[in-house]
Formats: sequence, C-alpha cells, structure tokens
Amino acid sequence: MVRSGAEPQTTNNRMELMAVIRGLEALTRPSEVELITDSTYVGQGLTQWLPRWKAQGWTRRTSSGRKPIKNEDLWRRLDQLLQIHRLHYTPVRGHSGHPENQRCDRLAVQAYQRYLQRPRSS
Repeated sequence: MVRSGAEPQTTNNRMELMAVIRGLEALTRPSEVELITDSTYVGQGLTQWLPRWKAQGWTRRTSSGRKPIKNEDLWRRLDQLLQIHRLHYTPVRGHSGHPENQRCDRLAVQAYQRYLQRPRSS
C-alpha cells in the first residue's frame, strides 16, 4: 500500500514527521520497522532530541532558558507509536539516487501539487 498527502499552511518538518507517524499508524500489529529518510530533522529528533526531551520532562533547555519544543504534538504522538513499534533509523542523502527515497520525493510533490489544484471555497 502506498499513501501520500499534503496539508495547507504547514512546514516541511511537520510533513516529514507526519509521514513517519502515518506509516506507523497504518501498521495493524507491533512491528519492527526500518525508517529510511533523508530528513536530518527526523533523524536528529529520533536519535538525539527525543530521548533528551523525555528525560527533561518534555522541555527544551538552552543557554538562555527553557524553550518550547517545535512540533511537540507530533513528537509526542511519534513517541507513543515508538512504544508499540521498534524503529531502526537509516539516513540517506537526499537526491542521491536511492530508489525508495526518490519515489517518496515524487509522491510528496504530486500530493502537494494536487492540493494546489483543488478549487478553493470562498
């Protein structure tokens, strides 16, 4: 099964996270998953930031004090899904010819273009 989508008024980082979340939500039983992505945002979040945020009670501490976690709602949902599924993160370079990554890029562009072509309600 192949799924793709787009949302209005969002960011690339939110869409990268949503792709992982929707993929994990589509699984019908606890699974071991290999996540192949060119998103350094998702990769760093999974390997570095998420464990630290959880250890610090879902806060982001900086030298100038505590700051809100960007996309915290999605990171928390992803964390819930990671309690069910075992995820292995494999980074790839974007636009490097990796077949699945190239396919995902094409699907993302197609989804966004379909969204732009929808008639807008007044």
